[in-house]
Amino acid sequence: MQVTILPFGILKESLGSAAFPLTLPEAATVADLLASLSPRAQLRGIAVSVNAEYAQPSHKLSEGDEVGLLPPVSGGKDEDTIYLTREAIPSDALITAAKAATDGAVLTFDGIVRNHSRNRETVYLDYEAYEEMALKQMKELAAQAREKFAVRHVTIVHRLGRLAVGETSVLIVVASSHRPAAYEASRFLIDTLKKTVPIWKKETFTDGVVWADGDPFPEGVAIEQAEPKHGA
Repeated sequence: MQVTILPFGILKESLGSAAFPLTLPEAATVADLLASLSPRAQLRGIAVSVNAEYAQPSHKLSEGDEVGLLPPVSGGKDEDTIYLTREAIPSDALITAAKAATDGAVLTFDGIVRNHSRNRETVYLDYEAYEEMALKQMKELAAQAREKFAVRHVTIVHRLGRLAVGETSVLIVVASSHRPAAYEASRFLIDTLKKTVPIWKKETFTDGVVWADGDPFPEGVAIEQAEPKHGA
């Protein structure tokens, strides 16, 4: 049988791909899968999800399963989780991973693809990004939120590629000791992300296709062209 492996964090680098197929014997378990991959990556202490649900080593796999490999956060729970992906965002696993005993609040913003926009019926969305710059900007936003609002942890994950109605396009998770800081940081993150992170959305409707108008860049970022001189 064949399953799809979805490595996250540092495992994407050690396994050499953000997603790849893996052929296993029938009735293989999560433990069998990890044994087949262990020569290629350090898998000690990771968590595993199967179809976006946590799974134990004894879990039996089935044809077509999506298996997430979730590394522990290096340096403890205080390191942020920031990445772009073309696969479904494992929201439940990421929310659970963001929690710690010191937290009094974990606030989630789950941006989903709705079935309409500007009185038009949406078929699907396509997201594209200047990926290197977008990832850098997302990491800087997380650092700003932690400093400005004194929150403990930030997760920002954004989908790229084609998304169907109902799918998560962006997930933001903020963990902190107190809920006011979590609310303020979450609002800051999504509002600033929409203005500064180079990710673009193309909307396909039942009656046409448009690139969505973006929010204006903040002052000092946008390039303002000078008006042409008369007679030029």
